Amino acid sequence: MTGSQSGRAYIGSFTAAGGPGIVTATVDASDGSLTLLGASDATPDPSYLAVGDGLLYAVGETTDGTVTAFRTDTTPVTPLGKPAPVRGDGPTHLSLWRGRVLTANYGSGSVTALPLRADGTPDAGGLDLLKHTGSGPHPQRQQGPHAHQVLPDPSGRWAVSVDLGTDSVRVCTLTDGRLTVHHETALRPGSGPRHLVFHPSGGYAYVLNELTPTLTVCQWDATAGILKPLTEVSVLTEAPRGDAYPSEIVVSPDGRFLWTATRGEDVISTLALDATGEHATLRSTTPCGGHWPRDLALAPSARHLYAANERSGDVTWYAIDAETGTPTRAGSVRVPAASCVAFG
Repeated sequence: MTGSQSGRAYIGSFTAAGGPGIVTATVDASDGSLTLLGASDATPDPSYLAVGDGLLYAVGETTDGTVTAFRTDTTPVTPLGKPAPVRGDGPTHLSLWRGRVLTANYGSGSVTALPLRADGTPDAGGLDLLKHTGSGPHPQRQQGPHAHQVLPDPSGRWAVSVDLGTDSVRVCTLTDGRLTVHHETALRPGSGPRHLVFHPSGGYAYVLNELTPTLTVCQWDATAGILKPLTEVSVLTEAPRGDAYPSEIVVSPDGRFLWTATRGEDVISTLALDATGEHATLRSTTPCGGHWPRDLALAPSARHLYAANERSGDVTWYAIDAETGTPTRAGSVRVPAASCVAFG
């Protein structure tokens, strides 16, 4: 790559809502701008993407959920093998862990682990499925489990799954290819945990709640595999005017700031962290540049932040003030039904 372009971004979008699928873009390191190159609709409703070992992985958020590996040395990306079924309904998140791809299946309330073949494609023949159980007090959203995210902890020893329907986070191990719950942490009933991110030190984790616009600060013991809730902090500076559904959370590599997105209120919130990571303080909110920010992503340089605004159909990027962490809008591109942004 030449000039000021430093890498590529991959943007997911909901094909059922008119989105183009997986869009490939170049990223200009100097100003964060995106230039769209092309799109692949090989996977229906690719709501979440992950990059690893030179490949791109995408879930297909459908009733018969799938995960697909893509080559990234082509434009647009090219499927590498056939989509692999996850035996779950509506996968909303995926991550790579210990030679496997993990998916969180929202509709069926389960987590799937598929081993990766030598070429990086998921092997459905070795699939393991962990079903969550439980419910919560919300009459519509918590009648049963709804796994929304699954990711490894910084040590690589554990995988944690965040369940909106059961108000809990499960810490899992992998033994002989099978996922097993090691510990389940209960959060405040009705909070509806959606996504989690770890502090760079590895000693704390932050859970973003969807059913209440709050952040739960937790202590993380990687040796024991125990998550302990400490405090709960609002991510809005004032009471919501209507719908307020937090969606995504990211943390700066230096551990000084957190950013969250909230749909309905359509804002990005900036929170400051203390030197240990134990205390989070809400500093400000910034308009997301569109409507219904489903995802936030931080560029590898940590200088720019990207919001995928699903209902307005755009990805907006922001320059981040190094001293205050405050994002300032710098530009946007049109991507109908945008769902997420990944870098690679």
